[in-house]
Order: sequence, then C-alpha cells, then structure tokens
Amino acid sequence: MKDKVTSFYKEAVGVLDVGLRKYMLNVFSYMSVGLALTAVVSYALSNSMTFMLMLFSSPVISWIMFLVPFGISIYLTVRIASMSAEKARWLFITFATCLGVSLSSIFMVYSSASIAYAFFVTSSMFLSMVIYGYVTEKDLTGVGSFLIMGLIGIIIASIANIFVRSSAAELVISIIGVVIFTGLTAYDTQKIKSYYFDSDTAEDSEKKAIFGALQLYLDFINLFLYALRFLGVRRD
Repeated sequence: MKDKVTSFYKEAVGVLDVGLRKYMLNVFSYMSVGLALTAVVSYALSNSMTFMLMLFSSPVISWIMFLVPFGISIYLTVRIASMSAEKARWLFITFATCLGVSLSSIFMVYSSASIAYAFFVTSSMFLSMVIYGYVTEKDLTGVGSFLIMGLIGIIIASIANIFVRSSAAELVISIIGVVIFTGLTAYDTQKIKSYYFDSDTAEDSEKKAIFGALQLYLDFINLFLYALRFLGVRRD
C-alpha cells in the first residue's frame, strides 16, 4: 500500500512540475514577444527623422505617447479578469507597440553602444533574479511590500526632481531604481509562479500568463531605463 501511495505522489508531483514549466514558459514567451516588438518599433522609429522632429517639437505629443501605453497597462491590469484571453493578448501587443513608440527617443539621447551595454547588464540581472524567484523557497512577500513602498518613494522623488533638476539626485534615484526593480523581478516571479496553483480553466490560465508577462515586462523595462540613466553615455 505504501509503495502505491509513493508512486501516486511521485506521478502527481511530476504532472504538476510539467504543468508549471509549461505555464511559466508561456509567461516568458509572451514577455519576450512584447520586448522584441518594443525594441523593433523603437529602433525603427528612431531612424525616422520626421518622427523624431515631431516628437521633440511638441511636449503635448510626448505626453500623449507616455499616457497611452500607461493607460493601456492600467486598463489591462484592472479589467483582465473580465475580458477574454484573446482581447488581453491583443491589448498586451498594443501596449508593447505603443511603448516602443514612446521609447524611440532614447536612441536620440544615448549612444547606441551604451544602450546595448545597459541592455546586456539588465538582461543578466533580470535573468538571475527570475531564476532566484522561481527556485527559492523563501517567502518574498515581505520583501516585495518593502520594495513597492520604495518604488512609490522614487516616483515621488522623480517628480520632484523634474522641477529641481539635480544631477546628483537623478543619479541616486537611478541607483535606487535599479535595486528596487532587481528585487521586484524576483518577487514578481514568485508571485506569478503562485498563480499557477489556483484551479483554473484553460482560458483563465492563459490570462494569468499574459498578466504575468505584463508584470515581468514592466520590471525589465523599468530596470533597463534606470540602468541606462545610470550607465548610459549621452550624445553630445
């Protein structure tokens, strides 16, 4: 009898592991597609002089380009439970595309070499934290709550520095931003992993994968932008 129970337990754990790996692979597939789409759109538009002139000639356009992807991400976060997986998928793609439009200006501000370097550093840190968040048995909830409070703090500090324009404050904010989003990557990975253990339909599981991809996507983008502000070399 004991052998039968042990055999059943091992089989159940094996099925669970396979399902979890498939679910997490789906999350990272969506995230990778989103990042690739953002990079392609951003780089393509950065080579359009007409678009760049339009972007830098009007503060209103710059704000619209920031607010549109921000609004889509908020809407997707709040309403994903009530929408179809297909709609969530297209909203995520639209969001990644719009953010690519917004980020096209970084190619005019920073050198291509420093952008590539910041991307490499970000990718290494992000991958390390994803692996840690996935394999660790330590509950990161307390750490995550602390990091979210820190995130609110640097957002307030960033807004204040728009008016102060302190280069020293910007450097400190960038360093703290890198630390916060490095930690949030591990926390969000663990949280996304926990979503899998809820009983769901295939539709709900797909929506959770998209939502998880959005969270990790935002962690990567923010980590990259803070790293770029810290490591990037500005064009003359």
